[in-house]
Amino acid sequence: MKLLIVESPAKAKTLEKYLGKDFKVISSYGHIRSLPSVRDAVEPENNFKITYKPIIRAKDTIKNLADNFKKAEIIYLATDPDREGEAISWHILETMKSKKSLNNAVNVKRIAFHEITKNAVINAINNPRELDQDLIHAQQARQALDYLVGFTLSPVLWRKLPGSKSAGRVQSVALKLLCERENERDKFKEQEYWTIDSIFSKNNKDSFSSQLHTYNGEKLEKFSINKENKAKDIIKNIKTLNYKVSSIKKKDIIRKPTAPFITSTLIQEASRKLNFSAKKTMIIAQKLYEGIQVKSKTDGLITYMRTDSVTISQEAIKNITSHIKSHYGSNYLPKNPILYKSKSKNAQEAHEAIRPTNFSNNPTNLKDFLDNDQYRLYELIWKRTIASQMANVKLESVTIEISSQNNKNIFKSTGSTIVFDGFYRVYKEGIDNEENEKKNNIPKLQEGDILNLDKIIPNQHFTQPPPRYTEASLVKKMEELGIGRPSTYPKIISILVEREYAKILQKRFIPEAKGRLVDAFLNKFFDKYIDYDFTANLENDLDDVANGKKKWKEVLSNFWILFKNTSDKVLEIKNIDIINEVEKLLLDYIFNTTDKDELSKLRKCTNCKNGELGLKTGKFGAFIGCSNYPECSYKRTLFQEENTENKNEKEKVIGVDEITQSEILLKKGPYGFYLEKEVDGKKKRASLPAKVSPDNINLEFACSLLNLPKDLGKHPTIKEDILVKIGRYGPYLECNKKFYALKNIDKINLELLEAVDLIDNYKPKQSKKRAKK
Repeated sequence: MKLLIVESPAKAKTLEKYLGKDFKVISSYGHIRSLPSVRDAVEPENNFKITYKPIIRAKDTIKNLADNFKKAEIIYLATDPDREGEAISWHILETMKSKKSLNNAVNVKRIAFHEITKNAVINAINNPRELDQDLIHAQQARQALDYLVGFTLSPVLWRKLPGSKSAGRVQSVALKLLCERENERDKFKEQEYWTIDSIFSKNNKDSFSSQLHTYNGEKLEKFSINKENKAKDIIKNIKTLNYKVSSIKKKDIIRKPTAPFITSTLIQEASRKLNFSAKKTMIIAQKLYEGIQVKSKTDGLITYMRTDSVTISQEAIKNITSHIKSHYGSNYLPKNPILYKSKSKNAQEAHEAIRPTNFSNNPTNLKDFLDNDQYRLYELIWKRTIASQMANVKLESVTIEISSQNNKNIFKSTGSTIVFDGFYRVYKEGIDNEENEKKNNIPKLQEGDILNLDKIIPNQHFTQPPPRYTEASLVKKMEELGIGRPSTYPKIISILVEREYAKILQKRFIPEAKGRLVDAFLNKFFDKYIDYDFTANLENDLDDVANGKKKWKEVLSNFWILFKNTSDKVLEIKNIDIINEVEKLLLDYIFNTTDKDELSKLRKCTNCKNGELGLKTGKFGAFIGCSNYPECSYKRTLFQEENTENKNEKEKVIGVDEITQSEILLKKGPYGFYLEKEVDGKKKRASLPAKVSPDNINLEFACSLLNLPKDLGKHPTIKEDILVKIGRYGPYLECNKKFYALKNIDKINLELLEAVDLIDNYKPKQSKKRAKK
């Protein structure tokens, strides 16, 4: 028997159809062992020995793998083509060796493919290789670094800043970005300014707009007109003058197509154009990659979606070129195929960009086989890929100057016309950018033409603070700084929200009080380790490990020695000194002022009248208290806006569902607490089980509860669907019209194999009466 191992059941089903009876394809359901969340899983003093443990949910999977390994003659490890996939294959092999499930005569091979099509899979089987130890070591090093930071830094946080949850190596750097932007917004002071627009026409037709550029011989700067009265005075002086066209300047503009998608740009564009969260984008992309049944055939529709390479294979370029030529004509092709180079600081091992696997799969032809979200994302990938090999867009820019008779007052008008639409015929990037491109249709004019001033309009403006990050702009910034990697972006975003360090409102990140406290602490005491360059250089080191240029344990050692020393020193600092330093960084934010006199007034205790308010910590976290404690027991929440938000105690915002982008509310009704969200315009509700406290509800649990009932798949023996449901007595499984109670509420997130095991070994609880008999 030939055995082929993949990560997901969906991928296994697709490959089975390609390979026939000679092959058995089974899934590992991702990782089968991991670093346990216990001390000494990584031992720096023992040459960074790592102790892995089997994942509890993988018990049945490991048994299934072991049984099949014993029967196999050839084993193909076909997990994903990246560091994580390489590590999963290695863990499977090591686990099978430890269980003595590996026949000495068996031939174990590693294969990798970047698209799930029959040709790609067969080609991979015909070109196997050994496991890449450098890729495995790079993944181990990243995992060990994250573990060491988490297990060293989090206890420091808990002791020195009660109420804080934890700190992660890369998440803390992302949090720093959010808090720095919020600090900029806090310090921002808006400024008023005015512009003066006009409507001109020639012979009372073909009107167009223009803006005052020069007044009384002086060029107007942004803040030259800073009051309404000044704008009115200028209008009074220029509205009766005569105007003519004094200058016409034309310029050719070339716009080049954008590279095909990589993970980060796909996340950004799906956020802008489709309103998808990072997590939702990657879930849908995974489904498109693993395989969709189209008529009688199942194929992966896109290439591997975790990549930072913008390259496309020569065969794919030929297919794209053929499609462009047949659908749009030869004039839409560039002279030579366009070869893209990665702009990312740290492009990883060579993958292809995210592209369709088959260019005959036009989005329109697939509409009946995809759900709406799958169709929209596939169409986006399709259009971006086709456009990436199309001819440039050619525009003509026209700048017209309109002068008064004394040439001291000049209006300017700029517009552009598309001479050749090129790749715009298929795709135009970034909806949010189009808002800045105001269309101004300028009629045909000649220098010396006399114009009518039909209307003159004063416009008031105020400078705007730097915008908060969206998921798209945060990912873009992290990519620019070289922080994180394709597989980590969605997880980083999720963790910031789950830990309540930031919330997302109207698609933008707002740091929470906890987040700003943790960020201030890290900035003061661990500033080196949340430095952007330091984090990017560490990513460089991991890339060097993956490329065989550095030893992974040397990278760990260089990091650990200094980091452990810093942590030990911080532990020796008294808590009161820690709080005082954090308070200094947050005073402006806590009291919402940068004015020293006002700050002094706001810090005066309103209760005892002579104490000073400041940052304090207690068992449940930070708060504002009086310096005269315990004589004065005044205290309030950390930030005053918290006192005014959510005044309605019957309703609390838990967060935003990343899949549906709908707000999840915790409400109290006549029969107790329940969760609510809106799906397709309809309210979906779920009652809180009796043993669950409303104070302990987090976003992850709320999403899980609202997603019930959940179909886990078919029982392999009974051949009926297994459903996870919840009733008045708690969660349970339903299969073949029979019911199986789940012991605790956490079990609502169990997976298929665990559910099958529970059903097969289920022992119903006896009633007390029957027990007595």
